[in-house]
Amino acid sequence: MDHTALDLKLSFDDAIDAVTKALGNEGFGVITRIDMDATFRTKLGVDMPPYTILGACNPVLAHTAVTAVPEIGLLLPCNITIESDGEQTRVRIPDAREMLGGAGLSDAPELATLADDAGQRLDRVAAALRGSG
Repeated sequence: MDHTALDLKLSFDDAIDAVTKALGNEGFGVITRIDMDATFRTKLGVDMPPYTILGACNPVLAHTAVTAVPEIGLLLPCNITIESDGEQTRVRIPDAREMLGGAGLSDAPELATLADDAGQRLDRVAAALRGSG
């Protein structure tokens, strides 16, 4: 899967805050947060560096997508990962154009337009993050 990977000189917590703010500026809210490191520690007794998945959703875009192609919900929300190696924090943002347009779920024209809109918004999120760290 194509994605943008950004290495930020921010602490892990500051990177999560920066990602959440940048997403909010583009109409996305974080509707899920999965702290994988805590889950693996609790469920498996395995320690790993901080790794969090944020599930981002733009309600207007999601409603349009689900209305046009109900099975698109299999790809929602848009997951963004934040991980740290102790020195820097990496953020990975998916390519919405590939994710929605290349999913093979439908050739509905609404999805192509939606994928482009979401892609442009996520591109701006990445640009904002580049400026923050």
